[in-house]
Amino acid sequence: MQDAVLKYDGSFKGFLTCIFDAYEQKLNIVEIVPAGEDQGQLFSDTHQIISDELKALRVLKGLKAKVSSTGMTRIKWAFLSEAPGIEMKLYEMIRYIFSNKQKVDTDYSHSAVLYISNIAKQVGREKHRMEAFVRFRLTKDDIYFAIIEPDFNVLPIIIKHFKSRYADQKWLIYDIKRRIGAYYDLTKTEYVSMELPEDIGISGGNLEYFDPGEIYFQKLWKEYFDSTNIKSRVNMRLHVQHVPKRYWKYLSEKSPFA
Repeated sequence: MQDAVLKYDGSFKGFLTCIFDAYEQKLNIVEIVPAGEDQGQLFSDTHQIISDELKALRVLKGLKAKVSSTGMTRIKWAFLSEAPGIEMKLYEMIRYIFSNKQKVDTDYSHSAVLYISNIAKQVGREKHRMEAFVRFRLTKDDIYFAIIEPDFNVLPIIIKHFKSRYADQKWLIYDIKRRIGAYYDLTKTEYVSMELPEDIGISGGNLEYFDPGEIYFQKLWKEYFDSTNIKSRVNMRLHVQHVPKRYWKYLSEKSPFA
């Protein structure tokens, strides 16, 4: 089999297309490189993979027949981790899955299966924390706006939660790390990309962008939070355990600007 490096567009559909082409062309994959990253293997043939809907669906159908629904979720969530080399770990796991007649997506004696399970758990924790810690601010355009900057690319898997919880409000959640947002217009959600002004901030308010009432309520909430906080009973260690410091910047009650 021919040693090959696959380059793709970074999408899950593109990754599944890589899997299809690897099997169809009988390639010995040594590296799978998403767009924007440099390959590490210098002496292997490089293949530019073009995302293909039909190829991706065939791989997805094959996987669903071989793994549990939980296993499928782990694969998707692990992909969203964007961890270095995650594509090759997933490829190892998928090859192991397809090479066995029995379902082996919970065979943690296999290093790739164990790794994918662990990284998916980390993504799951980030998902739940984003769902809990996202704070919306009402803009002058009557859109509830929130900025996030998660370690993992959890935006695609938190949309369902917010569509259900805030179905009667227009909202936009924007991931400034990946420069993409999800906009809900009361009927559907679509991905958007934009350039945000530097002074818009992650929390707090600016009268140039946000409704005056929103800024007032943020200040009121911060005052309430401060007044009900009994300093002599503060258990900072427990507090940080439940609300890690890296999430404080999203919280209006923690913002020095509210």
